[in-house]
Amino acid sequence: MDVFLIPVGADRYELYCEMPDDDPAAQTAPAPRSFFKKMMHRFREAIAEAERERHRPAAHAPGQQPGFYQRIKSRVLCRVAETIAEQRLLWHLRRQHVATLMHPDDLASERAMELLRSSLQSDYEKHRRWLIIDGALFVASGALVLVPGPNVIAYYLAFRVVGHYLSVRGARQGLASVEWSLRPTAALAELRRAIALPLEQRTAYVRDIAARLHLERLVPFFLHTVVPSA
Repeated sequence: MDVFLIPVGADRYELYCEMPDDDPAAQTAPAPRSFFKKMMHRFREAIAEAERERHRPAAHAPGQQPGFYQRIKSRVLCRVAETIAEQRLLWHLRRQHVATLMHPDDLASERAMELLRSSLQSDYEKHRRWLIIDGALFVASGALVLVPGPNVIAYYLAFRVVGHYLSVRGARQGLASVEWSLRPTAALAELRRAIALPLEQRTAYVRDIAARLHLERLVPFFLHTVVPSA
């Protein structure tokens, strides 16, 4: 597994990786029975539906507006898709034992490793905190079963609970068990030049680097996380 240390500002970095759109919580058991396995099953379904929604253009008849439930569901699926993009690295990291950190070649390997561990530690603490908060909210959302219609709130909270749980495991795995090797990369150092460029030039510049690194989704990630004023 290759993980990229992406410069996004003055001494600011983000971890990034690209993995197939498979199920990060894949299980071999066909029929979930326990409560947690049922949550994992719903989690997998939510990922699959969000990925389908992400690749499917909106289609409504002329003059027809989606209903209230459909609008809420679309917003939930949109947020689920964002969560998948944000946490996919950690979800996959939990199953790794060996990984490579690709870092800018103008950054010392020791510093790159410090940034990696600092990021993973921050992720571990953040997702552990939200696991507790969302877990409590999920339990409280059980009261909504008395409200007619699908319990979209509980559906979303269940997804968040499982997502944070997998992220905690991934961050812990990366900190304690993964054997990291480091590889300096000139292309990542060149990304620094894109930070101060106007948006149109920045997009073209990053697209060229992404092609050289064989990273299909780097452009939107960089444009979303870059801090030009830093």
